[in-house]
Amino acid sequence: MSGGIDLDLCYSVVLELVKTAEELIRNGINSAKEVQHKSCEVDLVTETDQQVEKLLISGLRAKFPDHKFIGEESTADGQKNELTDAPTWIIDPVDGTMNFVHSFPHVCISIALLVNKVPEIGIITNPVLGQFFEARKGQGALLNGKKIQVSAVKDLSKALLSYEVGTSRDPEKMKVVLKNVNTLVPLAHGIRCLGSAALNMAMVAMGASDSYIEFGIHAWDIAAGDLIVREAGGVVIDPAGGEFDVMSRRCLCASSIELAKEIVTHIEQYYPGRD
Repeated sequence: MSGGIDLDLCYSVVLELVKTAEELIRNGINSAKEVQHKSCEVDLVTETDQQVEKLLISGLRAKFPDHKFIGEESTADGQKNELTDAPTWIIDPVDGTMNFVHSFPHVCISIALLVNKVPEIGIITNPVLGQFFEARKGQGALLNGKKIQVSAVKDLSKALLSYEVGTSRDPEKMKVVLKNVNTLVPLAHGIRCLGSAALNMAMVAMGASDSYIEFGIHAWDIAAGDLIVREAGGVVIDPAGGEFDVMSRRCLCASSIELAKEIVTHIEQYYPGRD
């Protein structure tokens, strides 16, 4: 229990809903898609995004009518985001929509439950590749039922980084993003780009990569990953070195605080509008 909330019940209910949502993604990734644009030509939404979010929110709301929701597609439709102390589900129905449109298999559902603004449950599931990441506060992080932990890397020169361009083509942001790439490439062991914020964080949690940095993402991209990385022994901070704020649209996670702090000293900052 947390704040009078039965977290075991919340967990069991969301797991059942996720099973159905996973089928929608598996069935849809190689099918013809109806694609619409949101903020720009590379910010996409498909009917599967909308179906998955509707399924999850309606199913959770039926069981927990007092809970709040922050969802990517409902926000795109004009619903205002507000994170309060009330139990709040933060949902990205298809993280990696561009990948999904191209049938590139790095796509996932990302769901987090926050109570008193503290993450209690985090799920990132890629049903195409059969990767199910999960965490509950204080209970560690799992991949397909087996415990995972971050790498032991503390030195940037030995670190594999994930770094994304994102869906915004704002000139100011692009200038910072490209400058940071030019800075980090010679310093890091390597840089990768999966096209999904949640999966980038999951890779850090399982020790497959060592850090992930992005500006301009949203709460639904990173809320579940925040808990999963922390429960796997990693750190999640603001890219300027301060405390992580899930609504700030800024994230740096790493296998160690030493690596995170070293990265902070090298990158230029960008401050998008808050969620």
